[in-house]
This record gives sequence, C-alpha cells and structure tokens, in this order.
Amino acid sequence: MHLPGAYGPVVPDDTHVDIVIVGAGISGIDAGYHVQSRLPGKTYAILEGRDAIGGTWDLFRYPGIRSDSDMYTLGFPFRPWTGGNAIASGESILAYLRETVELYGIDRKIRFGHRVLAARWSSNDARWTVDVHKSATGEPIQLTCSFLFLCAGYYDYAQGYTPEFPGRERFRGRIVHPQQWTPDIDYAGKRVVVIGSGATAVTLVPELAKRAAHVTMLQRSPTYIVSLSARDRVADWLRTRFSPQRAYDLARWKNVLRGMAFYSLSRKFPARTKKLLLKGIRQLVKDPADVAEHFTPTYKPWDQRVCVVPDGDLFAELDAGRASVVTDHIETFTETGITLRSGKTLEADLIITATGLTLQPFGGMSVAVDGTPLEPATTMVYKGMMLSDVPNLAFSIGYTNASWTLKCDLTSQYVCRLIEYLDKHGFTSCRPRRDPSVKQAPLLDFTSGFVQRSIDRFPRQGTTVPWKLYQNYPLDLAMLRYANVEDATMQFAR
Repeated sequence: MHLPGAYGPVVPDDTHVDIVIVGAGISGIDAGYHVQSRLPGKTYAILEGRDAIGGTWDLFRYPGIRSDSDMYTLGFPFRPWTGGNAIASGESILAYLRETVELYGIDRKIRFGHRVLAARWSSNDARWTVDVHKSATGEPIQLTCSFLFLCAGYYDYAQGYTPEFPGRERFRGRIVHPQQWTPDIDYAGKRVVVIGSGATAVTLVPELAKRAAHVTMLQRSPTYIVSLSARDRVADWLRTRFSPQRAYDLARWKNVLRGMAFYSLSRKFPARTKKLLLKGIRQLVKDPADVAEHFTPTYKPWDQRVCVVPDGDLFAELDAGRASVVTDHIETFTETGITLRSGKTLEADLIITATGLTLQPFGGMSVAVDGTPLEPATTMVYKGMMLSDVPNLAFSIGYTNASWTLKCDLTSQYVCRLIEYLDKHGFTSCRPRRDPSVKQAPLLDFTSGFVQRSIDRFPRQGTTVPWKLYQNYPLDLAMLRYANVEDATMQFAR
C-alpha cells in the first residue's frame, strides 16, 4: 500500500505536463491512480472546475442520496470498499473518495478551481493547448500536454433539466431541482410533491417521508423498481474467509456476473423478466390495482435503467401512508400546488423536480484539431473512449447497465497501455481512423427522456468492433486490458 505523498510534491502550476486529466470525480481519481502507478516517469495534473473532489458525490446533496449500484463494483478495484452497506449513502461514498485521494497522494496533483474551456490540438507540435478559467483569480490561463484525458462525466453540473411547467410562476411555495439542493431547504412537517419516477425520485421519497407531513411522488408513467438488501450477505461472508482485497475481488466478480445475467435475461426474454420484476413488486404492494397503475411500465426492462431501492424503503413508506404515488400528467401549477390532467389537485408546500439531468458532452468544453472545430456528433467512438480522427485524446464514461467505475477503470488502464506503446516505439501521437463503411448508431440505446433530449449532441457508435459499445464488462476487459493496442484502425505518427 502506498503512503500519502509517495508520488511526490504538490503539483505546481506548470505550463506543461505530459497528461492532463479533466475532472476529479470517480473516473478522474481512477485515472490519476493508474497514470502515477503505471507511468511513474510522466507528469500529470487533474484539473477540477469546482473546489472539491468527488464529482457527482460532492455536487448532489439532496436527502437520502445514495448509490444505485453496489459498492463492490462502484468502488475502485485497487482499494476495497469496507463499509457495511453495499448500497451506500452519498456521505460514505464521498468519504471513501476523499480517503482514496489522500492515501495515494492523488490530491497533490489536483488543481482546484480550474475549469477547462477549450482544447486545441497541433499536429506540428504534437500537443494540446488547454484554455482554463482559474476561479481564484478570474484569470484565463493556458497549459499544454501531450495527452488529454477527459473525465468530467456526461451532464451539465451547473443545472439539471426542468420542463416548462404551465403556471409555475404562480406557485407560492418553493420549487427546487435536486441538483440545486441546499441545506436551508426545510421540508419538516410540509406537504411535498416529488415530480419524477427515476432513481433520484425513488431515493428522495422515503427519506423525505421521515420528516415531511406527506410526500407524493408524481409520475407520468411507471418505472421498473427492484428491492435489494442494502447489505451484501455473500460479501460479508467472504470477508470472514479471505483477505480484504481477495474478498472484495470475489464480491466484485459475483456482482458483475449477477448483473450481466439479469441484463441478458432482460434483453433476451423481456416478457419473462417483466413478470419476474412485477412478482417482486406484488410482494411489497398489497393492492393489485396500485401495482397495475403505478408500478407496471409499458416499456421493456432495461429500455430504461432499472431503479433499485434498498430493503424496500420506498414501499415501507407507501405502506405506512407517509408517502403515496400518483400517475398522471400536469395540467398546471397553482398557487397552492398542482392541478392534474385528470382534474385532481395535489396540495404542496414544496415541489421537487426530479426530472432528470441535462446531458453535456465533455464537460461543455470546445475542442479543435489543427484549427478545425470539432463537432462531437460528427465523430464515432473507438473502443468506447476515443474519437475518430482526434489524436491523443480519450474520455471516460461508464456503463449504462452496470456500475460506472467498471468501464472507467478499464479505460484508465487502456490509456496507460496506449501511452506506454507510444513511448516504447518512439511515436508522439495516435488517432483512430474512421472506416466510412461502418454504419453508425446512437451512443446510448436508452429511451429515457433525459437521454433522448440530448443524445444528438454526442458522438455516435458504430455497428462493429472496435466502434460498437457492447455494455459488457468481460468483453471490454479482454479488449482493453489484454488485446494488442496496435490494430488496423489506430494510426500512429512520429
């Protein structure tokens, strides 16, 4: 195990580093670990626009925030998760991330308050010039790097998505999006309406219900929900038999394979999977009419992400009468609540719009190659991490059907292997050349509204390897950790 500071002093504001990592969330921390472990001779800096590490887990502070993936796959493979719950609170996840950056000295490489605005590649110089806004002084600065690794996620940190609700301005109470939750928001003893049915909504409702007068989850249509134990009993048993790292690795693989089996079953046998999921709901919801109206989606399982509730907490609050679900459409906001299309009225003191994220490619930064601005939607994704005809640039994005970190960690490993290959053979740049014969498809095969609203702004995927995204960890493991870096698609240059 490495001690804090083992990787050298705090990174100064050098104007050139070998590798720039953008973002200090889970993927950026993972990237920093692999770069300093596998490429000890390289200099690197992590540019973080905010003043803290953690990304999503520092930004989102709404009540009850937690993981919707197990921590044995969401955690870093190099640092075992030792918390009690597999489905963990946002607070404990953030503590885990903070401890990790301190333990491995990654915090010494982070430049906080450095928001990346643009990056320009020069083939003549074989380097990127990165334009940065430095929040402490308000000044623009530039630095250069040989390789640019984007780990800033896929959504706009500044604001979430809220539809234009008719009559919104008439409501006399408070309206808040979970992404803008602040500690001063008081919901104790109040009537709360949560608009939405996704992961954020099903997380908020049971926590709010503990103190609110009543919480209503207002949804246009139902979502698939599965109740899982917050603890992983198999992982707990493994800890009593093996070393922490070995137990963690075994639990990780167990959960990877379980998740893959469920996803595969969902795609191959959607009707059977739907029946199985609804059977689980019927064990938690007494009234068959409620199951039919509020918990039976019209789409197939995994056309949208399946929501997880730990230990059935949402259903416990519904059963106790402290929360309820209404499936209807909004006609208009009123002074005291919401009028629905059915004519029903929901009285509210506080309305929370858990209506999704605003997707944003590459943290909103602009990119140019040899003076030509890059339009992400005109590019195709290579191995799920590089862009066609864009040199020395990789981006990290996780799975839609499994934990985010699984794919991000493989991406970090591959980027290090690629840089090692460049150095070994005396190359200064590499770029995947697009094959015009490969047909394109949307980057994400999801019907969720937040995806469909913005997916046209993102790069495309192809229909064949290495341009196709399989959302399959073992396949990606074979390709990114073990397969040759050199292939017919990648072009290297000196």
